[in-house]
Amino acid sequence: MSSTYPSVKINLNSIDKVKAFTTKVSKFDEEFDIYRGRYMIDAKSIMGIFSADLTKDMDLVVHTDSKERFSEITRELKEFIVDTVE
Repeated sequence: MSSTYPSVKINLNSIDKVKAFTTKVSKFDEEFDIYRGRYMIDAKSIMGIFSADLTKDMDLVVHTDSKERFSEITRELKEFIVDTVE
């Protein structure tokens, strides 16, 4: 995965987590991508996320150039974050 946007590692290992996650990210105006291996998924797409292997951590890329905004978003998503990538 190569991106100029900040990212974090997330884990969505249950149906309830996927539902809660997509509900939260859908409230933001920013774009979000999930990378799992060579595949990219729209993080606001519940069906797209369910097509991924949910037993493994994934990279969430937040399309923002603002460090402050990235911090706000990661605070809202902290229950899903397992590690900060950038």
